[in-house]
Amino acid sequence: MEHLSWTGRVRANDAQFGPLTAGIDPHLPDLPAVFDDGPDWILRYTDFVLSTIIGSVGFMKFQAAYFEACGLAGMEALSRGMKRARDAGIGVVLDAKRGDIDATSAAYARAYLVPKSAGGSGDFEADCITVNPLMGPDTLEPFVDAARQHGKGILILCRTSNPGAAWLQDRISGNRAISDRVADLIRSIAETTVDAQGLSPIGAVIGATAASEARRLRELLPNAIILAPGMGAQGGDVATVRALRGDHDGDLLVPVSRGLLRVSDRAMSRDDYGQLLLDRIAHFHPLAAGKDDTAKAG
Repeated sequence: MEHLSWTGRVRANDAQFGPLTAGIDPHLPDLPAVFDDGPDWILRYTDFVLSTIIGSVGFMKFQAAYFEACGLAGMEALSRGMKRARDAGIGVVLDAKRGDIDATSAAYARAYLVPKSAGGSGDFEADCITVNPLMGPDTLEPFVDAARQHGKGILILCRTSNPGAAWLQDRISGNRAISDRVADLIRSIAETTVDAQGLSPIGAVIGATAASEARRLRELLPNAIILAPGMGAQGGDVATVRALRGDHDGDLLVPVSRGLLRVSDRAMSRDDYGQLLLDRIAHFHPLAAGKDDTAKAG
C-alpha cells in the first residue's frame, strides 16, 4: 500500500468513502453472544469486523481502552487490527487520549507514531492519535514533533461530546471559554504545519453534540482536521456536523462506535450481525457527510 502522510491519506480516503469513521470499541456484553467463545474472543471479533467492513469505510478509530481491558489478547488484537487496517489503506486513528510530562509524552509518541524503520516498535503504529492537552503545551510537543517527522496526525481534545464536558471546557477564563483557548493553542501549532492543500496534521476533537460551540470553534480552526464524535449513541445531529465542516477537503471525520457495533439482541447470528454492520454503515454515510436531514442519527 502506498505510503501517504496523514493529511494525504485523509484527503484520498474522504474523496473515495466520505468522512464516516468506524469506531472499533469491542465490549462483549453489547455484542452477539456467538462471539463469546473464549478468553481471546477479541482477536476473532476484531478480525470479523475488519473482514466485514474493509472496503466500506476509509477510516477506523480504535478505542485503546477496550483492548487494554482484555489484557494480552486485547493488545494483540489492537496491534493486529491496526496493522491490517493500515495495510488495507484505511486511515487509522488510535483513540488513546494520551498526555503527560514531556518525557512520558515522548515515549507515548514513540509507541504510537514512530514507524519501526525510524526506531519505534511498530507494534501499535497508528496514522493519528488523540491527545489530552490538560497538562499544558509542553506535553504536546513530542506528539507534534513525531507528526512532523513521520507524516502522522494528532487530534487534541478541545470540546468533547460527553455530558460533563461543559464543567471545564465551557468555563470562562479571561472572558473566553476554555475550549476557545484550547482552540487558539491548536491553531498556533497547526498554522506551522499546513500542507499545500490547506490541511494541517494537527487537529482537534470537537463533539457533534456541541451544537452551540461548533461554528465558533471551526472558525478558530480553519486548517484543522476535526474529529467529531457523538453522532451515534450520544445523539449528535447533522446540523452540528455541517457547522464543523470547513473549507478544505477532508477537514472533518465523523466516528460512530457504539451506534455501529452494539446490539440489543445478543442471540443474533454472525451472518446477521455482519449484514447489520453494513446496513448501519450505509445509514451513517449520508449523516456523516451532512447530507441527510430526514434520517435519525441514533
